[in-house]
Amino acid sequence: MGRLDRTIRVAVWVLAMGGPTVACGWGRIGHDAVAYIAECNLSPKAQRIAEKYLGHSIVYFSSWMDDYRRSPGYEHTTYWHMAPVDERMYYTDEVRSSRGDAVCELENAIGLLKNYRQLDDSTVAANLRYVIHLVGDMHCPAHVDYPGVELWYDVSFNGKKRSYHSVWDSGIIEASRKWHYVEWQQQLDRCTRRQKREIMAGTPRDWFHQTAVECRDIYALAPPGCELGRDFINAASPRVERQILRAGYRLAKVLNDLFG
Repeated sequence: MGRLDRTIRVAVWVLAMGGPTVACGWGRIGHDAVAYIAECNLSPKAQRIAEKYLGHSIVYFSSWMDDYRRSPGYEHTTYWHMAPVDERMYYTDEVRSSRGDAVCELENAIGLLKNYRQLDDSTVAANLRYVIHLVGDMHCPAHVDYPGVELWYDVSFNGKKRSYHSVWDSGIIEASRKWHYVEWQQQLDRCTRRQKREIMAGTPRDWFHQTAVECRDIYALAPPGCELGRDFINAASPRVERQILRAGYRLAKVLNDLFG
């Protein structure tokens, strides 16, 4: 797939985002859960430095990119919530979006923050907010742009018409559990230190490749127009929980490496 084709797909995605139902990776509860799992696995130093620049906890800003992407000065970030992969399901420089995407902008933010002491406070805070959100987005199953796969269509979810993308963003979370984000951490964050190290290993590109490989089948599970109910929710919930947990641990890894 060429860059022009990918640009067209991104434009379709932006139009979809501007419809009556705005789809945001994980929704507020999911992003809060990712950030709180990360917060509970930060070193004291990393937490202190992050909160110094943010003025709040990392949970406070977990959905900031969704809230501000249409605000003046941040419109360009609309394109940053998904990322493409190639036929082998790898993210590479060749498939990188010219308008930015979740992986390249995460890498850019991390690169800047490696020299955070040389940056002004507002630049550090903005890039921290990008990191907090984009690590979450790149673990959402519906935020992988697969070549040749139709990503944007509607289904019936619990008796209501909605986009299949939004089902994975927030529908499953809202329908499967009635947890506060603190309860998501309490229920999921139970790995041993060895298991956490294994999950945290690798780079953002490695993590995105894993998401792409393991989540490619979601489009085979539900064709356009199908009806999805409790059986689908029960089958999909473990995948959502796994991805949220991974995102939380990996966000902690990024912040600990930067600050801690």
